[in-house]
Amino acid sequence: MVANTARVSLWGNPVGALVWDDEKRIGSFEYFPEFIGGGLEIAPLTMPLSAGTIYTFPGLNPDVYKGLPACLSDSLPDDFGNALIDAWLAREGRDKASFSSVERLLYTGHRAMGALEYDPAINGGSRQSVPVELESLVKLAGEVLSDRESFTARLSGGSTSPQERDAMHRLFQIGTSAGGARPKAVIAMNERGDIRSGQVPAPEGFTHWLLKFDVDKGASSLGDPLGFGRIEYAYSELVKLAGIDMTECRLIQENERAHFCTRRFDRTDEGEKFHVQTLCALAHADFTKPGAFSYEEGFQVLRRLKLARADAIEFYRRMVFNVMGCNNDDHTKNFSASMDQTGEWVLSPAYDVAWSYRADSPWVSSHQMSINGKREGFTFADLREVAKQIGRFNPEPVIEQVREAIKLWPEHAAAAGVREEVIFGISRTQPLDLKAR
Repeated sequence: MVANTARVSLWGNPVGALVWDDEKRIGSFEYFPEFIGGGLEIAPLTMPLSAGTIYTFPGLNPDVYKGLPACLSDSLPDDFGNALIDAWLAREGRDKASFSSVERLLYTGHRAMGALEYDPAINGGSRQSVPVELESLVKLAGEVLSDRESFTARLSGGSTSPQERDAMHRLFQIGTSAGGARPKAVIAMNERGDIRSGQVPAPEGFTHWLLKFDVDKGASSLGDPLGFGRIEYAYSELVKLAGIDMTECRLIQENERAHFCTRRFDRTDEGEKFHVQTLCALAHADFTKPGAFSYEEGFQVLRRLKLARADAIEFYRRMVFNVMGCNNDDHTKNFSASMDQTGEWVLSPAYDVAWSYRADSPWVSSHQMSINGKREGFTFADLREVAKQIGRFNPEPVIEQVREAIKLWPEHAAAAGVREEVIFGISRTQPLDLKAR
């Protein structure tokens, strides 16, 4: 049976109803009166609390927002998660084209990043955290990347062993809720490095993490080259040296692989959830249009959310790091704000901050978000001009701290096991000495 309605909840409180129009391929949302009375704004800039208002956004890019209000589309899985859902649909004998955006939210159910939950959940799965065998999950994730069609055909044809089916079930549960193109999973991990499934509250002694599989993307458009986790880990150390807020990061060694892990900022140690929205959702800032959104516009969003001055300085610090560290993948899905149960918004910790450059790429040959009207060839004058977004702010100490941190790339990269030729190649792309101080 096709589901076309979802009940949206936040921290156990019903928020509203989402109804899918299959003919128009668009979703309509209305807040419940009791939620409006509570005063919590889940999407203050695009979907403010309003009695009797039905929100629908036919003008948003369907390839990005999937016909949904942006604050709800943020809960959808991205490329790798959708590949897993498509494989599950094949096993169920369901055409993926018939599986609506609302049904994808219902498949995510209570496992979405952030705090929004969707009922009635489809394929709710286990409500217990169980041990995870990492090697088998890595093998399956690599298979999804290398040949998605073969993977789904083998799955739907039943030519799998009981061990493979168990691993697939685990991957469906923990690999479909996280966003981004890279293959990843939500896990629970303790100080000894024991790993359990992380789609439910973590057992005592375990905390919530996001694990990015170190698998070669091969010919797939998903993912990154084998060994990228080492690069991202080295960058995470530079990020912290630059004074940027980021959760704890680790490398998990598994045979010759090194999987990058980062603590989830949308969960407390006790498993309580924070409501999280990307800049892409908050401002209807389409992340697939390089240069269409600027860092200056990002500051405007922070002001409209009434974020603290410290958050604005933090946002500036990340901009400088992205420039000097050559992170050209600085699009609007890679910045978020979080809201607690009192309704207060803060800038979320940094994530997906790593070297990202390819000269022949339409995406990462230059920066995704513009700075002073430019996407490349920045000068110190450009950085100082954007600093005017913050009143009575001297950017020089921030710029200098970031530069000193990124200068340490070679030693941190070597310690993380990055190959020498890769270290040198990345160093050549880091513009530490911008023109015209």
